[in-house]
Amino acid sequence: MNAERLERAREGKGMEKQLATFCCDVTPPLGTPIYSSYKPLEVIEQPLLAKGVVLDDGRHRYVLCCVDWCEICNSTHTLFRCKIAEAVGADIERVAVQTVHQHTAPMGDIDTSRLLESLDNPPPHTPSSFFEESAERVAQAAKRCLANLVPFDRIGTGQAKVDRVASNRRVPIGDGKVGFRGSSCKDPKLREMPEGTIDPMLKTITFASGDRPLVRMHYYATHPQSFYGDPRASIDFPGMAREKLQEKEGVFQIYFNGCGGDIAAGKYNDGSPPVREELLRRLYAGMEASVASTRLQRAGAFKWRRLGLELEPRNDGPFAEAAARERMLDEKAAVLRREDGATVLAFHARRNVPLELSALRIGNVRILHLPGEMMIDYQIFAQKLRPDDFVAVAAYADCGTGYICLERSFAEGGYEPTASLVVPNSEARVREAIRQLLR
Repeated sequence: MNAERLERAREGKGMEKQLATFCCDVTPPLGTPIYSSYKPLEVIEQPLLAKGVVLDDGRHRYVLCCVDWCEICNSTHTLFRCKIAEAVGADIERVAVQTVHQHTAPMGDIDTSRLLESLDNPPPHTPSSFFEESAERVAQAAKRCLANLVPFDRIGTGQAKVDRVASNRRVPIGDGKVGFRGSSCKDPKLREMPEGTIDPMLKTITFASGDRPLVRMHYYATHPQSFYGDPRASIDFPGMAREKLQEKEGVFQIYFNGCGGDIAAGKYNDGSPPVREELLRRLYAGMEASVASTRLQRAGAFKWRRLGLELEPRNDGPFAEAAARERMLDEKAAVLRREDGATVLAFHARRNVPLELSALRIGNVRILHLPGEMMIDYQIFAQKLRPDDFVAVAAYADCGTGYICLERSFAEGGYEPTASLVVPNSEARVREAIRQLLR
């Protein structure tokens, strides 16, 4: 009997699976310098939220969380995971924290803030204390939700094509070079060009008790920007669609951004508020269609796999430590330029700290958690590795790397390689890491 019980425990059979959801406000106080302008925050259009789910399979606890911030970088990412893990009684290796990547939201990097705070005359920046307080607030919200653990026994998958939202930012301009079609674009020639390589599908994973959905997690790859640069906090059109669906269904909703490093709405977005409403409507329609296509099955055993990935920092030109320090110290330089110098230094300081990658497998459902601003090719690569499985990808975990480009991107030019803090030959290591997680 003892051997039989041990085997059932190994397979996760006969053990009740439970979950609980948590949500808390992580909006900076009014007056706080906020990315991307670093002007004092004047308007809170919607509160920025950290939303997550705690899963318990009777053996371990797992946490999947996504935050309405632009990025969480370097030791800030470790801090969030560590505090959440301690709060819910989980191993830190089974805690995944991502960001939605709105640009009307903080750039969460304690290391950068502390470097700036050490200067006699620092530029405006979000204080490190705000990030520390936010991590504690999220952890306490996760801890409180444990009082509301409920059983679940089914997992559902659905997907639907999103119409006229995503487009590739890297548009060919001849001679093997690419131009840049950003999150918003007013150039008619660039907007007329094809969408390019995207993943048009929005994927939804549902945890349910019987036929009753308890939480839905949506995965879609695009920069989530309509317009930004003003001192305003906003969850932008993906967050707005998420909350609209939660209000309609009465079911907790989480939105994860896929490998959207080179994907944005630029083909369909001129940066005006009316167009944001169109993007919201189209993404919301994709969410509804994905939910409608959902089919439930028994939730099988959980299998979590993680690995650490070391990517070498660039040390060329502006990415050299001496050049970065010079920018940071230049009191006559623009705010973003000084911030950028500190950001490069912060990443160099953690060059020997591996990035965290993980994958959760439940039957034929696989959820892949990746760091940085990954290009869409990595998401397509992951899905092709497991063509018979339902593979959902969430990027934007530790974003200390900046963009994680393809090796050929550096020869092609364009914007993304100018904001990548890792060496060009990182692609091979990233692909191998994804292969190991999904093998």
